[in-house]
Amino acid sequence: MRSGAEIPPEAETTGVELSRRDLIRAAALTAVGAVAGVGTVAVSRSSDGGPSPRGADSVRRLPVLETVPNDAGADPLIRMQAELRLAMAKPIEERRWSMVIDTRKCVGCHACTVACIAENKLPPGVVYRPVLEEEFGVFPNVQRRFFPRPCMQCDEPPCVPVCPVSATWKRPDGITIIDYDKCIGCRYCISACPYGARTSDFGLNYTDDTPEAQPYESLPNHEYGKSWSREDHGSPVGNARKCHFCLHRLEVGLLPQCVSTCIGRATIFGDSNDPDSLVSEQLRQPNQLKLLEEKGTKPNVVYLV
Repeated sequence: MRSGAEIPPEAETTGVELSRRDLIRAAALTAVGAVAGVGTVAVSRSSDGGPSPRGADSVRRLPVLETVPNDAGADPLIRMQAELRLAMAKPIEERRWSMVIDTRKCVGCHACTVACIAENKLPPGVVYRPVLEEEFGVFPNVQRRFFPRPCMQCDEPPCVPVCPVSATWKRPDGITIIDYDKCIGCRYCISACPYGARTSDFGLNYTDDTPEAQPYESLPNHEYGKSWSREDHGSPVGNARKCHFCLHRLEVGLLPQCVSTCIGRATIFGDSNDPDSLVSEQLRQPNQLKLLEEKGTKPNVVYLV
């Protein structure tokens, strides 16, 4: 949505000086009012009705790392990388991306959070993969456990049917995405997600209120395989944003950045339609936990505890 940051006429006539944050928030609230005014637009929509490539158009012939040993003792990253490229050689309808996070291996270093921010050029207030902490036990026998929380990529995503402009949908491979060009920033999807996995981009910069803006703040990000420039408040400023398993990296045969940077190899990712993949092996473990399973969202991110 590129028009979300236009200056309201009343601001020009009254001479009131508004910050960029005020403008983006005002635009979001205006969009909510406009949507509410047209009545019951939240009709039931197909959860996979978006224009994602299918069939032969979705097959990627990527070279498998044949020169890198992938034996039983290989690093899990090597195995997952090879399995990812094999999965990309199948049509999108035959892949099923899933993630397993082993909380017994997560040390709470936040490397995945930082890597995600750098990869997707996330501004202040937008975090795709926070790390939640749980403390349990009785003093002095107290322990801490960490739960990295990406988008759950639910099979029944409550964020999809509430979108009044069909700007978000679930792909056949299980990833729920957002079309920034269609999103009007109404934030219905943000309210609908029980995991808090969606946030709104208010167009903030880390160097706001500092003497000089840094060049890295204006660099485009490449989500969904496109170049998104933040100059002139272009999308995704004003849009809802979420984790998409680094879809732009998958398309070129690379693992999501949070997986590649996990120092404890606590995050396992891959095609759960492949029974021999590492992620499928982990999904067969009995010590599983899914967040808010009682909501009926059927999340595709599983925790081992």
